[in-house]
Amino acid sequence: MEKLYKLFLISSLVLVYLVIAAGAIVRMTGSGMGCPDWPKCFGYFIPPSDRSQLDWKAEHEYKKGEVIIIDENLRVAPKDFKSNNSYSKENWLPYTKHDYAIFNPMHTWIEFLNRILGAIAGLATLLLLIVSLLRFKKDNIVSLVSFLIVLGMGFQAWLGKTVVDSNLLPFKITIHMGMALIILIFLVFLLEREKKFTKKLPSIPIFKSLIIFSLILTLSQIVMGSQVRQFVDEQIHLLGFKASTKWLEDAPFLFYFHRSFSLCVLFINLWIALILYKNKYIPIEFLSILFLIGLEILTGILMYYFYFPFSSQPLHLVFASLLFGAQTFFMIRVIKQK
Repeated sequence: MEKLYKLFLISSLVLVYLVIAAGAIVRMTGSGMGCPDWPKCFGYFIPPSDRSQLDWKAEHEYKKGEVIIIDENLRVAPKDFKSNNSYSKENWLPYTKHDYAIFNPMHTWIEFLNRILGAIAGLATLLLLIVSLLRFKKDNIVSLVSFLIVLGMGFQAWLGKTVVDSNLLPFKITIHMGMALIILIFLVFLLEREKKFTKKLPSIPIFKSLIIFSLILTLSQIVMGSQVRQFVDEQIHLLGFKASTKWLEDAPFLFYFHRSFSLCVLFINLWIALILYKNKYIPIEFLSILFLIGLEILTGILMYYFYFPFSSQPLHLVFASLLFGAQTFFMIRVIKQK
């Protein structure tokens, strides 16, 4: 049972990171409205692959909730029915959540695969909860945290619905990302509980303070990065995907502050590295932190100086999420050390 618990824990953590990566790809490719409804996609469990599938059809059996596009507007079947030889308005209701009615097969399938990954991650966390309940007498905290993770995944799914219904309002996307980080904290907490450490970390007060401060700085960077990303999304909407050289021409002060602030994150962690070096023990999780900071700075440089090369944006977000997870793991280890 212990092996099964660890399997579902690691699987859940990996899948949540994959969902974050998929979400970043959705945003990079502009596929967020590839499925304009939720939880189905154009009213189907398996989305259409051709525009003609969304045209009205005569003598066709329609199911409740199925969607068609008429005059560049979405129409929804309110009940099961068979169409006549001519289109009848009385058989259809307008889709009132938003007025987005564009079908792009690439966007649709990118968004659909993102949702599939989210569903698989949700199933993995549910299995984690079931297995953790079998450990309730031994470790009830694990069961409680696993339950909170499942609740978080359900809330995250609802947030995903609100993002689609709002036609991708930027602040709702940011909240969606924030919830993913909270779920990561819970999963990393469970992962750290499974580790047994023999070597001691420095016990000087400033060390723990620097670790906590470093995590706060990274979280601040992620929040600021989300705000910068909102600005870039607006520029993409105005200028188009092919005008990447112009996206940051009128960048707000926040962008430059976010860019320079990364040096503060680097400096604090180099200070921590110096303390660890003097202690003659640098754990692998901290080496991963330094490595991820380097990758974050590198992808930031690529985006600014090389005009957002392909995949640089999702990689930047994924590295930030991995960095946040690694720092959370390290912080929990430091706080728990007696």
